[in-house]
Amino acid sequence: MLKRGLALIAVLLLTIWATAALYFDFSLVRWRIPAALIYGVFVVVVLFVSRGRRFWRGLGVAAIAFACVLGWWLTLRPSNNRNWQPDVAETAWAEVQGDQVTIHNFRNCDYRTEADYTPHWETKTVNLSQLRGVDVFITYWGSPWIMHPIVSFDFGDQGHVAMSVETQKAVGKEYSAIKGFFRYYELIYTIADERDVVRLRTNYRKGEEVYLYHTLATTEQARVIFLDYLKQANIMRDHPVWYNALTNNCTTNIADHVNAAHAGKAIRWDWRIVLNGKADEMMYERGDLAGNLPFAELKQKAHINDAARAADKSPDFSRLVREGRPGFTP
Repeated sequence: MLKRGLALIAVLLLTIWATAALYFDFSLVRWRIPAALIYGVFVVVVLFVSRGRRFWRGLGVAAIAFACVLGWWLTLRPSNNRNWQPDVAETAWAEVQGDQVTIHNFRNCDYRTEADYTPHWETKTVNLSQLRGVDVFITYWGSPWIMHPIVSFDFGDQGHVAMSVETQKAVGKEYSAIKGFFRYYELIYTIADERDVVRLRTNYRKGEEVYLYHTLATTEQARVIFLDYLKQANIMRDHPVWYNALTNNCTTNIADHVNAAHAGKAIRWDWRIVLNGKADEMMYERGDLAGNLPFAELKQKAHINDAARAADKSPDFSRLVREGRPGFTP
């Protein structure tokens, strides 16, 4: 009886996922609801009429139906050619020539409100020899268990280069955590000025809280991580990929780049990589964050919303949000 119960629960969960996949990802929009309903009703009817001796046969039919949907779903291909929202309309890429790095489509939006802005796509040149370190911005917008990280590279007088791994949304699409488990969004590496990606979250979006930490990454580690980011951005320019809230998101991509800085040795897995709202606590426990303070005090002092609002459009925005924070050189 227990075996049957567990098998039935597994098939029902797979059916729910497949029904949602048809609803969110079926290419013919007008047929999404009918396709999802037909599939869901079919499986439920099969399971209902297969009670008793034909139980396992019914489960087999349901499993085959799921395999058919999964096979179709895996054929869906991401694209770089959609009617993108203006802030993700261009794909960043870079040229590396010795010490010099030239970043194309470096984003620097001029915001009036969250929805009213003028995108500027610039070309930014930095020298690897000027790379000083790595900082991490962490943004919460609701649950303390989920956050969005932005990794920023400090090039001294040449400024900061912020990397934000995001969903590339087409016009008319809004972010949904549920849709993020399906093939609904492409992934994009937004490479931008901090006054764009950070100030958007502190000064224009409502209800977002941002924290800034300086990491103890060495100069060599920072260089490896930075170049690995650029390598992936260049790959995605020609080979787009799907975003997935579980397997290919902002945090998993950061983990991949950090692994590159550890000579291929994967960092120890931690549940806080999935529930990433606690990732700063994980980094603190691993000794990755600067600032010789208890974690609660460090996090309190890392909160930058007030400083960011005061700095606003100042050309010294990056310096002002770091001023007086633990771990940053005065």
